[in-house]
Amino acid sequence: MELAITIMNLVLSTILDGIFGLWAYFLIYMIKSFRQAPRLEIFPSSAKSFPKVSVILPARNEERYIARCLDSLLAQDYKNFQIIAIDDSSSDRTGEIMQSYSTRDSRVVCVTAPPKPDDWVGKNWACYQGYLRAEGDLLMFTDADTEHKPSVISLAVAHLLSFNLDALTAVPHLICNDFWTKITLPALATFLHTRFSPLRVNDPNVKTGYFFGSFFIITRNTYEAVGTHKGVRHELVEDGALGGKVKEAKFRMKMVRGERHIDAVWARDLATLWQGLRRLMIPVYHQDKSGAFLMVLAVFFILFVPFAMLPYSIFVGPLAGDFSTDILLAIQIATVCLVMMSTAVQCSLGVSENPAYALAAPISGAVVSLGFASAIIDAGKGGSVSWRDRSYTVSESQHPIY
Repeated sequence: MELAITIMNLVLSTILDGIFGLWAYFLIYMIKSFRQAPRLEIFPSSAKSFPKVSVILPARNEERYIARCLDSLLAQDYKNFQIIAIDDSSSDRTGEIMQSYSTRDSRVVCVTAPPKPDDWVGKNWACYQGYLRAEGDLLMFTDADTEHKPSVISLAVAHLLSFNLDALTAVPHLICNDFWTKITLPALATFLHTRFSPLRVNDPNVKTGYFFGSFFIITRNTYEAVGTHKGVRHELVEDGALGGKVKEAKFRMKMVRGERHIDAVWARDLATLWQGLRRLMIPVYHQDKSGAFLMVLAVFFILFVPFAMLPYSIFVGPLAGDFSTDILLAIQIATVCLVMMSTAVQCSLGVSENPAYALAAPISGAVVSLGFASAIIDAGKGGSVSWRDRSYTVSESQHPIY
């Protein structure tokens, strides 16, 4: 019996050692990224022109947020822009609010999107309808639950022109409205940071491309060259897919930190958080089914296993009564502390929340793991995911996130 526990202790110690190494990498890379990633407002400006910008703003049932977003856009200090506000079949007062702004300010063009075709995701269809009405040489896409500081368009255009870019996206300050998002987003952001950080997106030798749906600006020529939103019409994570197509086509794109200028809501309650997690995983499943299962397993081990093993390490492991007990406990404590430290850093530097939320890391690890697992189980059964009050079968999202 004692020999079996000793062997188990050593096996678990090896697993924890690997998890510790991964979290050490996450923490180092995350700090490096926060320090070295370019900022929207810091650059040598050489822009001397002010091309017309068409802000494309799709909205579905956004009466809670749409006025705040429109107010922040109309307060921009950039002079040459229009706002194409698209009502995507809303059942609340979203369309009415948009229309009232259009009546008061000629810069706002209100568009009522026709019912979406069966082979389109709703937001993608609305963005495409906005593009059809856009007059600008530059297209700026944003979300209805996003708020912009007055200089954001000026800075984005100057940044784009000064570096001769084809597209620019900015990392927003993510607003966490509820307890579940506050405890879950930091852990999820830490895990995803290494894949979609500005350091990777801005590296021409790395294939990763990504747009944040809350803010990206792209030249009309580039947008049309990659197929517009029509080219990603099936995608539930359309911003990531469109950014991937831009990078794949070798256009000049850049990701900058824009937390000081853009506030965006990632999830509004537990229900939208849950569906948001599922929405992230389904395109991965259709790109590579085996890879999706391995990713869910990896997420489970990285985010949840260090805490799930604590009862064993405290109550069962010591029964071996030898050196394996001390090794297991030491690695266990070090790994748990490192997970919480990394999450606390993300809370402080990434999502601007109280680092004390890192104490809920065991709960957030369980929520993320279950959300991802539930998505691929439903994907395998041909199930559906709800997003923005619509239900999509997983077969409607068959393309990869880049």
